[in-house]
Amino acid sequence: MGGKKITLFEGQKIRRHWDDKKELWYFSISDVVAVLTDSVDPLAYWRKMKERLLAEGGNETVTKCHGLKMVAQDGKMRLTDVADTEVLMRLIQSIPSPKAEPFKLWLARTGYERLEETADPEIAINRALKTYLKKGYSPDWINQRLKSIEIRKALTDEWENCGVKEGKEFAILTDEMVQAWAGLTTREYKNLKGLKKESLRDNMTNLELVLNMLAETATTEISKKQQPKNFVQNKKVAREGGGIAGNARKQIEAKTGKKAISNYNFSTQKNKRLKK
Repeated sequence: MGGKKITLFEGQKIRRHWDDKKELWYFSISDVVAVLTDSVDPLAYWRKMKERLLAEGGNETVTKCHGLKMVAQDGKMRLTDVADTEVLMRLIQSIPSPKAEPFKLWLARTGYERLEETADPEIAINRALKTYLKKGYSPDWINQRLKSIEIRKALTDEWENCGVKEGKEFAILTDEMVQAWAGLTTREYKNLKGLKKESLRDNMTNLELVLNMLAETATTEISKKQQPKNFVQNKKVAREGGGIAGNARKQIEAKTGKKAISNYNFSTQKNKRLKK
């Protein structure tokens, strides 16, 4: 587990905890309840809320909330109910508070946009383009990033055709491939760049993106040729595809005398530019 932090929301403290393995933030539910309801006893409010959700059939959501030791008001470490962002958003929908309305409206809008994107994928691409521009990414980098999304989709489609399950198995194969070309696991790569939940690809340089795209394209093409029949064979293909990009990385480094893998972090670099 990672370190515990306190974040401020509308002047009130919300305890949170970063899980390095799961790459998820966990938030104190009672702290969020206190912010949204102004309850004098947020713990009692949460207990009654759990009872109501269970009675209404919300057992799945409640069971996804688990206990984690956090610093209490008395300074001692006490077991606290926490939830990740997804579960927390579901809970917020059950809180009848004006302060919860912005969250509910955002969720509704997000759901609507998702339906739009399913019907017309080009909408998702245009939204991504606008989002990256607003964040301050360069047009050249954005073009590379959008192309990488297309290449990644082709790879995951191929994995699905080979019977690989989305989620944990996708992550394992991605890790095999990244380690083969970058010489680092995905987690080590993110640590190098000082990232937690942020997207690794959103913090890659143009060269890193190109090498990653080469690894994914090579893996896709090798898979189509070899047609792996099980997960072990898919792992072998992922290593082979990543190895091709790994060889390209080593040749580039030999010719340029510079490391292709960097600690570049977009947020850090952006802040440096703003301070100049």
